[in-house]
Amino acid sequence: MHLCYLDESGTSQLPGNTSHFVLAGIEIPATQWKFCDSAVQKLKRKYDLEKVEIHTAWLLRPYLEQKKIPRFESLGYFDRRLAVNKFRKKELLRLQKAKPKTYRQVRKNYIKTQDYIHLSYTQRKNLVLKLSEMVRDWGFARLFAECIDKIYFDPSFTGTSVDEQAFEQVVSRFEQYLQITSSPTPDNVNMGMLIHDNNQTVAKKLTDIMIRFHDAGTLWTKVKNIIETPLFVDSKLTAMVQIADLCSYALRRYLENGETNLFSNVYNRADRKDGRVVGVRHFSEKSCTCLICQSR
Repeated sequence: MHLCYLDESGTSQLPGNTSHFVLAGIEIPATQWKFCDSAVQKLKRKYDLEKVEIHTAWLLRPYLEQKKIPRFESLGYFDRRLAVNKFRKKELLRLQKAKPKTYRQVRKNYIKTQDYIHLSYTQRKNLVLKLSEMVRDWGFARLFAECIDKIYFDPSFTGTSVDEQAFEQVVSRFEQYLQITSSPTPDNVNMGMLIHDNNQTVAKKLTDIMIRFHDAGTLWTKVKNIIETPLFVDSKLTAMVQIADLCSYALRRYLENGETNLFSNVYNRADRKDGRVVGVRHFSEKSCTCLICQSR
């Protein structure tokens, strides 16, 4: 049994507030699940994040208040939390009266980053980098992803939405991987399951699409080795969905901003055949010279 954990980065809306939408799936054999989960949890414990969800985008934002706290770097975790929370309470009270619109956005940012305020920006970057290096070294894992440049996506031509195309592409590649790596004997066939971050709207949509795939196949392949519809889980409790979040973030930041530090590590796990990358695609203009397009 092979488990493929899915998560996305960027918005699927057109035009939305990101130029790219990325759906990434990190696949591991079920026999390696305990090893991977334990490794992630061990690293999170070092940063006092054992029961906290790793959300890469929020981790890597600069927290400006940390720079305004005297000797922040020299404080212990407990004192850092006290100092940041004190600063944030004062700031929210000020904004609530002076700038109500700004208050709402700042309050959202504070809620999303609350679990990480005891870590400096350098520590947060190091944590994410170490996680990406961990993925790089998982020789048994495979990365599948569809990275869509929405400038070149026309739903009237494709007949699907951005997120639907991304899902069909990832399902197709995971299915083909399972078929190719299966033994020819019926009793030794590689089966797979999709595991996705839980979202009620997305869950209903992807479940319906997967039922259709089981019945009629995707545009590219019959679905014979992926079982069931996707399993939707709470990402706060599932370390490997958090790793899928990191992978999708790394791909999108490379394509939008040219950032390679995380990308080079996770892209090392892209599924390949005969030296060519087949598991990850960049849907863009034909003249694109990114590393993804060059390696296909």
